[in-house]
Amino acid sequence: MLSYRHAFHAGNHADVLKHCILVQLLRYLNQKDKPYWFIDTHAGAGRYLLDSEYATKNAEFAGGIGQLWNRTDLPPLLADYVAQVRGMNSDGRLRHYPGSPWLAYELMRPDDRLRLFELHGTDVRLLEKTFAKAGSRVAIHQADGFAEIKSVLPPPPRRALVLIDPAYEDKRDYLRVIATLKEALNRFAIGTYALWYPQLQRGDARELPNKLAKLAPKWLDVRLTVQAPDANGFGMHGSGMFIINPPWTLAEQLRQTLPFLINALAIDAAASYSIDAPA
Repeated sequence: MLSYRHAFHAGNHADVLKHCILVQLLRYLNQKDKPYWFIDTHAGAGRYLLDSEYATKNAEFAGGIGQLWNRTDLPPLLADYVAQVRGMNSDGRLRHYPGSPWLAYELMRPDDRLRLFELHGTDVRLLEKTFAKAGSRVAIHQADGFAEIKSVLPPPPRRALVLIDPAYEDKRDYLRVIATLKEALNRFAIGTYALWYPQLQRGDARELPNKLAKLAPKWLDVRLTVQAPDANGFGMHGSGMFIINPPWTLAEQLRQTLPFLINALAIDAAASYSIDAPA
């Protein structure tokens, strides 16, 4: 399905969770001198205008990054993430929002590489425009990231962060993320894999984390719920990040951060968070 455009949702509560974790995963990889690859299976446009027609239609960013933008009391993990967003907004106005590829590009070192997959023709053209001056560090492919991830695994430096962030508009995506991760881990078991998923009422969404937990011995499941599920079963009431082979420091960083984030982004009293790992 090619109807999904992330521009409608850029900077919302799900992006806040995903991107604050992504920044820390990249920081951790940067601690070693050896280069690595960042692989994004659903890269989108790379960066977004929050005053565009897409973004302002539902103004989802107002309930996400907008709630953090003017805060001066952010815990370190969130302060780091917001600083990356500020880097795109030099005049202090929140107009631009970085997608995952741009965050990675800004944080990675000269010897690190980005391998980006995006199937939507319009977003691929925008992605190419975003990275027009990036040179050989960035390779962009108009392709199904689920199918093509195998073409870049294992990466030559034997270090990689793989982000899998589909739209889940097609219910087959739930099966495909499992199949894709199984094959990826067979090819490159030591990589770090970060999978974003929505919290929805539908059964395949609720069952996904349990299925993911069976794929690898080391994982972290982080969930941010911003409101009670809709009584009629519609809409997303939160999201999660499932990280395979996470940094050992990440869980404690999130324990120090998520209570603040819940207070900042909660829509109703049902807002909550959870951090789960193998016993």
